[in-house]
Amino acid sequence: MRRLPPLTAIEAFVQVARLGSIKAAAEELALSSPALSRRVQALERFIGKPLFERRHQALRLNDDGERLLGLIAPALDAMTDAVETMTSGTELLRLRLGVLPLFATQRLMRHLPDLKRRHPELHLDVDTGGHGVARLGDGLDAAIVLARDIDPSLYAKRLDRNRVHVIGARSLVDGPNPITRPEQIAQLTALVHRDMAETFTTWRAAAGLPDLEPLAIDHFDSGTLMLEAAAQGLGVAFMLESHFEEARDERLVQLFDLTVESNYSYWFVCRPRALTQRPVRLFHDWLIGALGALD
Repeated sequence: MRRLPPLTAIEAFVQVARLGSIKAAAEELALSSPALSRRVQALERFIGKPLFERRHQALRLNDDGERLLGLIAPALDAMTDAVETMTSGTELLRLRLGVLPLFATQRLMRHLPDLKRRHPELHLDVDTGGHGVARLGDGLDAAIVLARDIDPSLYAKRLDRNRVHVIGARSLVDGPNPITRPEQIAQLTALVHRDMAETFTTWRAAAGLPDLEPLAIDHFDSGTLMLEAAAQGLGVAFMLESHFEEARDERLVQLFDLTVESNYSYWFVCRPRALTQRPVRLFHDWLIGALGALD
């Protein structure tokens, strides 16, 4: 057998290549930055050529590095899968997934039979407890979250782009004093999701009413309850277009013909190293195929 470089050096190279940072890769592998740098340098010495362009604190693959990554990363993933298979003692694969209840109800659950047909060995432990990003690696393997943006040290794939809708009870437009103008929000309670705290201020700025204040702002951590509160006439919900369309609730209407781009999107998020785990990668690839993704 031909002599190979240490596997730890290859692993270090792949992590730095994927993350673009010695510091981030060191944290992912639970190493010090100097120790990780030594492993990368050992691989470069073994190959006999540099693999990165070094720019201050950031590293960027050069042409040789890009070629090497393309050749060895799939092999490293295959090795990881092989070890997982041999050590698991079972053919079942399990993914601990964090997901917001409204996304799960409206968009995820109806697609899961397809996932089951394609990967019957994959089982999901679904957690709707919130704070998905903070719990990655500590109770969760991956999460689907609602956010403006994601920490660049994490792997993230945007699942949609959306617009802000003002959603209210049908009685607000069918009653004797219909709500037809954005200024009339001053007569109503605004319902705002805690994960989209800036939605109302973004909407009123786009409406040309930066000083508009509702009677009150009530905060929710459940989109499902927000829609029900709006349907019951407890206030008007500032939510996403997809939330309104997927609700298919005859009690609800969109107020105002006003297009406001949302700063918030749904994202698939995990730690970069988690993508080397077969359950995460299977679910990730299926999810992108089923729901699509945006850069």
